[in-house]
Amino acid sequence: MVEMVKNQKIWIKNTQILTMTDQPLFSGDILIEGNKVVAVGKVDEQLAQGAKIIDGKGTVAMPGLVNTHVHAPMSLLRSYADNMPLMPWLEQKIWPAEEKLTDEIVYCGTQLSIMEMMMTGTTTFAEMYDHMNAVAEAVVDSGMRAHLSRGVVIFSDEQLNKLDEGIDLYRQFHGKADDRIHVWFSAHAPYTCLPPYVEKLVEQAKLHNAGMHIHVAETLSEIEQIKANYGKTPVEHLRDLGAFDVPALAAHCVHLTDNDMDILAEKKVSVAHNIVSNMKLASGIAPVTALCQKGVNVALGTDGASSNNNMNMFKEMTTAALVHKVNTMDSTAIGAYDVLKMATVNGAKALHWQDDIGTLEVGKKADLILVDIDQPHYAPWNDTVADLVYSGQGSDVKTTIINGQIVMENRQFTTLDKEKIMFDAARFAKVLQQ
Repeated sequence: MVEMVKNQKIWIKNTQILTMTDQPLFSGDILIEGNKVVAVGKVDEQLAQGAKIIDGKGTVAMPGLVNTHVHAPMSLLRSYADNMPLMPWLEQKIWPAEEKLTDEIVYCGTQLSIMEMMMTGTTTFAEMYDHMNAVAEAVVDSGMRAHLSRGVVIFSDEQLNKLDEGIDLYRQFHGKADDRIHVWFSAHAPYTCLPPYVEKLVEQAKLHNAGMHIHVAETLSEIEQIKANYGKTPVEHLRDLGAFDVPALAAHCVHLTDNDMDILAEKKVSVAHNIVSNMKLASGIAPVTALCQKGVNVALGTDGASSNNNMNMFKEMTTAALVHKVNTMDSTAIGAYDVLKMATVNGAKALHWQDDIGTLEVGKKADLILVDIDQPHYAPWNDTVADLVYSGQGSDVKTTIINGQIVMENRQFTTLDKEKIMFDAARFAKVLQQ
């Protein structure tokens, strides 16, 4: 691992700039000092003296993408158990493999996912998993920005140590690494966490001025189980337990009633839409257009690489833009800019990080990417914003900057050892699959 260069000035010259503030694409320069953007459009050469210069010709500079629902260590299980329904996939393949996880294995799997995310334009991800101290250490070492939660599955007091692990994660890592890490609390799902323990997690979220990250209404079997046990939908059940009385991020939300959507809107719950994972596991298609019409903040996530099978937010954007058109039989359902907002602005809002990230503006944290559009699949550049969504590839990302640090330049990593991570990943994958 190469040590990150600290407090460096960076001057990006002659790029096209997409701020995601509803301002049209325009040409100009960007100046970064420390971990913040200090100029966008025109740069004072006196102020830029001593800066590292990046030639932005042929690129679009835009805010880094925000992946709002990830299980990063699961990249080690990529393509391990394909073509299975969700519950058999979990119970017969994934959960038995996860029993073999160690901190060392989780650290490696997280670094593998971080590497893939950096290469495809993601600068922030929201993680819910186990062995979260190892995940946090991987974030610290890589230079990534992350929103972390210890995913709690709990059915009895004998498992209360999992709640303690969530508290410890908050105390050890919230605000650490120059505020690159924020920590919330997490009940894995309403069917894996009994009501008294969801309420205990909510209490801790309130106590620590944090929020809740939870899987909600992902499958029809979940709907049936929660209705049989509590006589409610998962959304109604979680509302009644107070899970939405704190900032909340609800992953999936595939099977919702109109009343469910009204509750999410009223409680200002953000939805992490994981279209590729939901399609692959045949969970269904979330009613995103209806959610947006009701004013719900919808962001994008990839889910884990074991069910996607990658963490490429460009693929997620393209798929979301296309699926909802055909699902509603309305070609105007979700436009290219709408999807870009889901991947940037809405993602930052979902993580309550919108004051720092999500747009490319003076005073915000310098989390941005340079996308190489000097390629045939963008020509003749009739509408570059549309091209980013419908034609763009994750591999078009040329340079990634997080918190003012260049973590990838010209497709070369500055903080991660690509060869070692991939070698270790292959070795650990065999251990998990034995």
